[in-house]
Amino acid sequence: MSTSTAQQTTEFSNPNLETLYTGDRIQARVRELGAQITSDYAGKTLYVVGVLKGSCVFMADLIRHIDLPMEIDFMAVSSYKDELRSTGDVEILKDLMKPIRDRHVIIVEDIVDTGLTLSHLLELLGTRGAASLRLATLLDKPEPRIKKELVIDYTGFQIPNKFVVGYGLDAAGRYRNLPFIAVVKDPSAV
Repeated sequence: MSTSTAQQTTEFSNPNLETLYTGDRIQARVRELGAQITSDYAGKTLYVVGVLKGSCVFMADLIRHIDLPMEIDFMAVSSYKDELRSTGDVEILKDLMKPIRDRHVIIVEDIVDTGLTLSHLLELLGTRGAASLRLATLLDKPEPRIKKELVIDYTGFQIPNKFVVGYGLDAAGRYRNLPFIAVVKDPSAV
């Protein structure tokens, strides 16, 4: 079979991926979240903080739909150390560039599952005197949630307890560039 007639598998057409949310559906929901945040914070200036690396795609799209004055910043945290599962102990790899005292802060995350890392991060940031501190996440996976009391103020989609990639979420650094969110059918084949 010639190369021109054979169907070539690309990153975007990988047969191990099953689309959960299309790019169009994600963009529609991100617009809705941006409008809700704009309404909730009318008359205020926001300090929007992305948790690296996964939140970067969602945050970039989200802030373009928030019609308010804002500054952005990023944090990098780790709760895995040398473990395969989160220990819940948060190590700050990159901290905020400016103080958040008296600011209205929205933490932007790609996915919330156990809630351990975010609970510790919110607790830490809560000691820094923000006027308000809220959480926005693209995906909420409540099934493995350990920190049931964690409040997510803005949620894109609630998903089942499946391994997902795309739109910023990765598998060993791969798939962040997918314009959709997909379930990995066979995680051992990633």
